[in-house]
Amino acid sequence: MAYRRKLLILSSLTLLLSLVYILSLIFDPQRSLSRAAAYAWLDGRLLDQADRVLIRKAGLTVNLLRRNDAWLVSRQGNEYPARQLRVEDLLAALSRRASYPVRAASASSHRQFGLEEGISRITVGGGAGLPLLDLLLGKGGTTGREIYLRKANSDQVRSGEDVFTAYTESPLSSWYDLRLFPDGPEAGDVQRLTVYPPAGGGEGRGYAFTRSGTGWNLRGLDLEPDNSRVESYIRGILSAQGEDFLPPPVPEPFPEAGRLVLELGNGTVLTLSLGEGEPDRYIAKVSGSPHLYALADWTVERLFRDAGYF
Repeated sequence: MAYRRKLLILSSLTLLLSLVYILSLIFDPQRSLSRAAAYAWLDGRLLDQADRVLIRKAGLTVNLLRRNDAWLVSRQGNEYPARQLRVEDLLAALSRRASYPVRAASASSHRQFGLEEGISRITVGGGAGLPLLDLLLGKGGTTGREIYLRKANSDQVRSGEDVFTAYTESPLSSWYDLRLFPDGPEAGDVQRLTVYPPAGGGEGRGYAFTRSGTGWNLRGLDLEPDNSRVESYIRGILSAQGEDFLPPPVPEPFPEAGRLVLELGNGTVLTLSLGEGEPDRYIAKVSGSPHLYALADWTVERLFRDAGYF
C-alpha cells in the first residue's frame, strides 16, 4: 500500500509539474509577443494569382508582367525577358512569415516612419480588381538592419528585417535576363565555332575551331590550339551577357563588324552579329532573338579572342 501511495503521489506531482510547464509556455509574455509579431505581407495561397509586380521609388519604376508562366520586364511599351529567380525570390520574401512587430497604428505616425504615400512601394497584382498587396517601405530602424513597412490600405506600421530595399534600390537592368544564349546548348554540343573578329581587332581575319575526337583543330591559322582554352572560350561565349537591352527596331541592314557562328551536333546554327554602337559599347543581335543587346568593350574582347590566345 505504501508503495502504491508513493507512486500515486509521484504521478500526481509529475502531472502537476507538466501542467504548470504547459501553462507557462501558453502565457509566457515573450512567446505571446513572438506569436503576435509573426506576420506575412502576402498570403502564400495567392502567389499563383500574381501576374504583375510594380516597384516604384523616386526616379525608378520597374514593371514586371507574367505571361505563359514566364516573367517579363515591360519598358516603354516593349517587353524583355526577366530574371525569373529574382522575381520569385521577391515574391517568396513578401509571402514568408517572419517577425514584424507592430510599432504604431495611427495615420499621424506615418511621416515619422517615412511611410507617406508616393514613396518606395511594391505592388503585386493578380487579375482585375484591387491588388493582392500594396506595400509601402519607409525609413530604416534603429538597428540599421530593419525597416518600417505598412500596407497602403492600413494605418498599422510594422518593422522587420530589411530584405526588400535590395529590390527597390536596384537599377532596372538588374531585373533583365541579359544572357545572349538563354536557352543555349552545352559546350559539348558545339561541333564547330567560326570567329570573324571586328575589323582591326585580333588577327583581323576569320578562323574556325572544329571538334576532333576529344580535342579541337584550328582552321585558318597554322596553330595548334590548347584544348582546355578552346573549351573555356566556348563556355564563356555561351554564358556571356549584355549590359542592357536596346529599344527596337533592330537596324536593317545590321552594321555588322564581327560575327560568331556556332554549329551544333543536331544541325542547329547559332549566330551572334556584332555592330559598333555608342562609345565604349557595341550592339549585338543573336539569331532567334528579337532583342538588341548593348555589350561592353571588355565583353567584346572576351567574345572575340585573338587567335594567338589559343
